[in-house]
Amino acid sequence: MKNDRELDVVVYGASGYTGRLVAEYLSQQYAGTDLKWAMAGRSIEKLTAVRAEMGIADTVQLIAVNSDDADSVKAMVSSTKVVITTVGPYQLYGEELIKQCAELGTDYVDLCGEPGWMHETIAAYSQQAKASGARIVHSCGFDSIPFDLGVFHLQQHAKAVTGAAVARVKGRVRAMNGSFSGGTLASLKATMAAAAARPEVINVLVNPFSLSEGFAGPDQPADNAPKYDEELKSWAAPFIMAAINTKNVHRSNFLMGHPYGEDFAYDEMVLTGDGDEGKAVADFVAKDDSFAKSNLKPGDGPSKEERENGNYDVLFSAQGPNGEMLMTSVSGDRDPGYGSTSKMLAESALCLLNNPTMGSGGVWTPAAVMGEALITRLQDNAGLTFKVESP
Repeated sequence: MKNDRELDVVVYGASGYTGRLVAEYLSQQYAGTDLKWAMAGRSIEKLTAVRAEMGIADTVQLIAVNSDDADSVKAMVSSTKVVITTVGPYQLYGEELIKQCAELGTDYVDLCGEPGWMHETIAAYSQQAKASGARIVHSCGFDSIPFDLGVFHLQQHAKAVTGAAVARVKGRVRAMNGSFSGGTLASLKATMAAAAARPEVINVLVNPFSLSEGFAGPDQPADNAPKYDEELKSWAAPFIMAAINTKNVHRSNFLMGHPYGEDFAYDEMVLTGDGDEGKAVADFVAKDDSFAKSNLKPGDGPSKEERENGNYDVLFSAQGPNGEMLMTSVSGDRDPGYGSTSKMLAESALCLLNNPTMGSGGVWTPAAVMGEALITRLQDNAGLTFKVESP
């Protein structure tokens, strides 16, 4: 029985860049509590060094696990109630772990922004996870919690104000201060390599409903070129994370039984300002390919100062049935990709841990399985703010 397991949470990949931030957060935020957690990775020597470097208590257990060794993965999965994994690219290193969690009924959270692999895991492991009770939750970081829960929050506001959900929502990034890591770049390159090797992956990448298990909604708003947003009086540029975030939002709508409507339309862009200057910035953002050409390696990432000085702010807007503007926002107090992501990932795991009867087994999105409970945790603990704004 899962309730009898030795550990509450295991951080798999705890010696990597993001994994060590998750471990540090758990150590600091939940010191003195009865949380039983462990750090896992390929090298006990590296884990020992990280534990000391981060000031984590020696009582936190260390577990040697190799993604290629099914027995070591099974031993870790069967010892805990929830696994947090930061070991990516997931399409290269994640298959055995998600398979074992689905079989053994262990809850699972990751940071996956790889829609091709997610499409495959939904097909391969949904039924097994439903049978075992494992709640498998992808994309529990900057892709895609602020956006997935941001749309959920806007729809809750719309229902409170107008009595019904809205069929069209805009996600607009107003601020994003922070840098990417080598792990994120490695995931992007792995996805591009998979698309080159298997052309059918391209269909998954371009289809906004590719994670919605056969459901096909209406054509979605174009978001691949700069455009002027009359409602918000600002130019808007393409947003690099939209390709994964929009798919997760549509999957949430699908999993919850289409509370946003079967005709729901959603897009994400970056607001760059009004006038000629706003247009120039939008054009620059649209052409910028510096991230894809970067030489970042896994393990590279922003400094502690950069993480702590980073932030983000995302606006969600819609029109009500009588033309009234509905606006909410989600903001975070650290750089989005790492400082904030590590806290979101940890809190997602603890939300599942502390709500064992919330949802059922299956492959989920954060909004669909955790919704309001996760919003509360993120605001209480992780530096996120969900706010209703005046038009």
